[in-house]
Amino acid sequence: MSSAEDSRQHAEEDRGTTEGRRVLAESARSEAEQSRRLAEEVRESRHQHREALEQVRHEQERQREAGETARVASEEARTVAERARQTAMESVHATAETLEATLDHMKVVEDMRRTLREIRDLNRLDSN
Repeated sequence: MSSAEDSRQHAEEDRGTTEGRRVLAESARSEAEQSRRLAEEVRESRHQHREALEQVRHEQERQREAGETARVASEEARTVAERARQTAMESVHATAETLEATLDHMKVVEDMRRTLREIRDLNRLDSN
């Protein structure tokens, strides 16, 4: 019976070794699955990071375009303001010229009145 006992003991040892290998294989599969999940999480995280960077790039482009639009509008406003300043200066000069002409006309009218008074005074003297 020792041979049967040896066989049984050998079979028991083989079963123990097989069970140990099965446990090791299951542990390796579990670690492989955990590594796969971690790798998938890393890929997802990288994907989200790329999307966030793309959104930042788009926002920067929108801000650059808005800045360029503001710069162009500012330049146009400056040009319009310069034209308005020139027009205002032309209007001031025209008003000054009109006032000068009016003053000249008033001087002529005053001279005419003076002359007419002098004529009237002379006529009074002649009639007396």
